[in-house]
Amino acid sequence: MLRVNASVVIPLSEIECSAMRAQGAGGQNVNKVSSAIHLRFDIPNSSLSEFCKARLLALGDKRITNEGVLVIKAQRFRTQEQNREDALARLQEIILDAIKIEKMRRATKPTYSSKQRRMDAKTQRGSIKSARQKVSFD
Repeated sequence: MLRVNASVVIPLSEIECSAMRAQGAGGQNVNKVSSAIHLRFDIPNSSLSEFCKARLLALGDKRITNEGVLVIKAQRFRTQEQNREDALARLQEIILDAIKIEKMRRATKPTYSSKQRRMDAKTQRGSIKSARQKVSFD
């Protein structure tokens, strides 16, 4: 079981992990060892709530295919087990970010005293600038 938070738990049977060879530069071992992990999570067919599914599919993330499958490739570490844990942690983070509800912003107005301070500052700055002009003795 992958515990995302107190209320969201995903059975590991819904997460498909397969090993593959890592990309990039390496040593003698890179062409022989399958240490990278390719994680696939089918969002529409998962046991998540409809709210979670809708929020995940609405993310617009490039890792989510047209069929609604979230694909994560983990190849940061040298061992397969560390990459599997990394992929599961990234899946957990994506789901947490999707189900987090942002607090709505309430529009506020500036106070009278803040408006007054702003106008006083503008007046003072204008008087400084006007003092720079040439003085005519007419």
